[in-house]
Amino acid sequence: MFASFMTNTWIVATIIAIVAGCVGFFVVLRGATFAAHALPLGTFPGAAAASLLGINPLWGLFVFAGLGVAGIGRLARRQRNDVATALVLIALLGFGTLCLSLSGHYEQSVYGLLFGEVLGIGAADIPPVAGVSFLVILMLGLCFRPLLLTSVSADLGAARGVSASMIDRLFLGLLATATAMALPVVGALLVFSLMVGPAAAARLCTSRPIAAMAVSVALALGIVWSAIALSYWTDWPIGFFVGAFAASAYGAARGWRWARRWTALRSVHVTVIGA
Repeated sequence: MFASFMTNTWIVATIIAIVAGCVGFFVVLRGATFAAHALPLGTFPGAAAASLLGINPLWGLFVFAGLGVAGIGRLARRQRNDVATALVLIALLGFGTLCLSLSGHYEQSVYGLLFGEVLGIGAADIPPVAGVSFLVILMLGLCFRPLLLTSVSADLGAARGVSASMIDRLFLGLLATATAMALPVVGALLVFSLMVGPAAAARLCTSRPIAAMAVSVALALGIVWSAIALSYWTDWPIGFFVGAFAASAYGAARGWRWARRWTALRSVHVTVIGA
């Protein structure tokens, strides 16, 4: 499990889990889970197009991530956000299907882009992943307060002089960048699981933003590390463990919150009777 060929896997998966935990907090807070699901799927046509043209797939991912954000932002002015996101996703997936069929690597490419190649990570993958991840976290830190204000209330953000539309585009750009960076490694489906499951569980554990983000990152790290270890021991797909653990974390958080409320209500009831 800690063999030399697994070192790169542990490093890159750890970096991606940290980014997913941070970005996922705002995904859940802003109710942008559909966008978090659509953007990873919408960027994979970029890798397909890059493969067809014989260039680095990472360039295609970032180009299509930008196209996805621009398309959602443009259509959202005339349609609801979920409709705009769906329309952009449909267009990108259709184009990606064409590129994959023309490239001659249809089955292998689809599997790798959807589920990733976390056990086939090379040393050359670490610097770009680390660099992009650092920029995403830096931007989140610099824009933390405006993002938080507009997530809680667009009117509150406007009263403080924050443009909700500008912050929306900025957040979509960060989300698209994070998913484009992680997609070749862990795949579109695993990115979505890491961004939504831990963050949703963290929101149930605490209402404090910084604490919730820290819990989200900790859960994402625990899920990724456990998934890698169990995948290595059992030879089962890592995607199964990531999805199962993310859902289990949310279920456990809901159970813990229910238990806290029941205990609090019971103590109040006993106090009232005793009085």
